[in-house]
Amino acid sequence: MDVVTARLTVSEACLELAASLRDVSPKDALAVTGRLRREGHSPALVAAAMTLAELRGEARPRLGDPVDSMVFHRAGLEQASRAVVAQLHAARFAQAHCRKVADLTAGLGTDAMAVARRGLGVVAFEADEATAILAAHNLAPWPLARVIHGDSLAGLEDVRVDGIFADPARRNARGRRHDPGDYSPRLDSVLDLRHQVRALGVKAGPALPHDAIPTDMEAQWVSVDGDVVEVGLWAGDAAHGSGHSALVVRGDEQHEIAGPTDRAGSGPLGEWLLEPDGAVIRAGLVGVLAEDIGAHLVDPSIAYLTTDAPASTPFARTYRVLERLPLDVKVLAKEMRSRDVGTVDIKKRGVDLTPEQLRPRLKLKGSQRATLVLTRLEGRHAALLVEPV
Repeated sequence: MDVVTARLTVSEACLELAASLRDVSPKDALAVTGRLRREGHSPALVAAAMTLAELRGEARPRLGDPVDSMVFHRAGLEQASRAVVAQLHAARFAQAHCRKVADLTAGLGTDAMAVARRGLGVVAFEADEATAILAAHNLAPWPLARVIHGDSLAGLEDVRVDGIFADPARRNARGRRHDPGDYSPRLDSVLDLRHQVRALGVKAGPALPHDAIPTDMEAQWVSVDGDVVEVGLWAGDAAHGSGHSALVVRGDEQHEIAGPTDRAGSGPLGEWLLEPDGAVIRAGLVGVLAEDIGAHLVDPSIAYLTTDAPASTPFARTYRVLERLPLDVKVLAKEMRSRDVGTVDIKKRGVDLTPEQLRPRLKLKGSQRATLVLTRLEGRHAALLVEPV
């Protein structure tokens, strides 16, 4: 988004028009656009209002009702923390008794807003001028929050804060960047700030290598409804100790697991198969989970666990093993026909065959639904017919 469009988006005319478009469905968008232009609204204003109304609708499941007073552009919305995650970040700074927090990479301001709702002061830096205009609108309800357009690391010298949060950019024109050295600002430059303030929090990509995390920081991988959204790196009074943890958020429930990152032992397939949550896997805590529930790996290189007795845990999805089959398309197709299966959910780990490749080759025509797990068992490829619990 350019600066002119950003200023138009936060104008009173655009905000009022976008509010009136809340319930417009995508299939009606073209007709509504034509009507608004016939009513005398400029094409630029109509386009900005229609876009804002559309983005508010997309943002609502992630950010809730506050979106009705917020402004967005698409890139910023894609990168914004979900409301529940932003609240977790803000809680860390509140619990650390911070009084003012600098958000070095404010974006549209969702994390800064969560901190401001806690009654803390916020200085939100944003390098892109158009995005800074939108962030200033979103943070306007909180008098202790302000937005600064400019370089955050240089700007820190001119502000007094006792907490720092950063969500370094991990995308460029070529796509997502996994190397911490390619983050903007650089991850190591941000992490060095932990020695200057009471509390530091950094949101990084869940694929962050473990060796990029300083040993004196806490690393917590977070999943929301099965989607691993980040690894939070915490230092000072915002850290809950050091080491690795996984936080699994499902609906209104939150469950945390922590411990050493030792690998679990492996053994034969039991009657039950467990698929650890992605946050548990990313954190390297499959071994801790296995010990907690009396399970072992189905293969030393695969993050599936198995038990002989049913195990209930919020940190894994449990399946009853119905049949062990060879990873052979003809055998699988015959088994699906014998069970009248017309729809199959396919999971895979440790095999090259993809669900998209396998599903059409099964030629399913039945009325039942089944779940197949393609994996390795004791060093060999196999397919498991399982039943979700």
